[in-house]
Amino acid sequence: MDVSLANFIQQVFSNPALFVTTLLTLGVIFVNGWTDAPNAIATCVTTRCMRVRSAVIMAAIFNFLGVFIMTQLNASVASTISNMVDFGGDTNAALIALCAALFSIVVYSVGASLLGIPTSESHSLIAGLSGAAIAIQGGIGGINMGEWVKVLYGLVASLLFGFAIGWLVCKVVTLICAGMDRRRTNGFFTYAQIVGAAAMSFMHGAQDGQKFIGVLFLGMAFCNGQPSVVDVMIPVWLMILCSTIMGVGTSVGGERIIKSVGQDMVKLEKYQGFSADLSSALCLLVMTVLGIPVSTTHTKTSAIMGVGAVRRISAINFGVVRDMMLTWVFTFPGCGLISFVMAKLFMVVF
Repeated sequence: MDVSLANFIQQVFSNPALFVTTLLTLGVIFVNGWTDAPNAIATCVTTRCMRVRSAVIMAAIFNFLGVFIMTQLNASVASTISNMVDFGGDTNAALIALCAALFSIVVYSVGASLLGIPTSESHSLIAGLSGAAIAIQGGIGGINMGEWVKVLYGLVASLLFGFAIGWLVCKVVTLICAGMDRRRTNGFFTYAQIVGAAAMSFMHGAQDGQKFIGVLFLGMAFCNGQPSVVDVMIPVWLMILCSTIMGVGTSVGGERIIKSVGQDMVKLEKYQGFSADLSSALCLLVMTVLGIPVSTTHTKTSAIMGVGAVRRISAINFGVVRDMMLTWVFTFPGCGLISFVMAKLFMVVF
């Protein structure tokens, strides 16, 4: 399979389905960097360790590095997304179905936003691919359950593992610093939290960037007449392209999201912000190495809730937990059904 940049550009402008797929994928990556990446720096800003603009620039740089470096070291998340579904042997129909899946993500996200339903780009992507695969294969035979079960692991891990690690890290930090002068520890945690936010931004890029790299890579394979990307190396130029788009998306900011995640959920002090950043970055690192796609937003918010629980359970805004549950309840069937219908429609029209 020819995965050179020159060949990709030629195919994009000669194949309408690949053109739309590429446009939608890069658009979703941009929106993800814009709306999702600010979660990584929310605690750092709200504890006043960094100014918003400085934090956004740092997040953009480390998002780029996370996508680029981690995909070269361990592309297992991209592999999971690419191999999670089977679109069949007709690669032309498969590319049209993939295009429909991405289009359904946009339709669902806009509709959910208008109705006030919380969404996750990660879950929408997984649901969209699954719905399109079922449509083109005529049943659940289009789902590779060996890979799809990792999504279920991710749902549990993002909530339980994130909460548990957040609680544990914050508890250890509290015990270590119990007898220390608060002014001195605040000075230390100011810088420590900046490092933690950089690590969280890096792992956000590593997780979410890989998901969409896997989709775009799958579209390239279909266009080359190859039904899967098993044992095919992801080209460096694709990593650079996706990481750059995510970095640019992050650079436009997201102050409202920063306020929502860092201030509305639980009031944090500097040591708590550091604990939340470190624990969520560790959780994402483990999930990325294992090839388990998780929602970075849900992982970070679960870690923040774990940190808040060290002080008292009442410090947690359980409305956030409700929103996470609603995301799971609505996104998978909702976006999956839209993708199924879109794929059927696109295959008739095109």
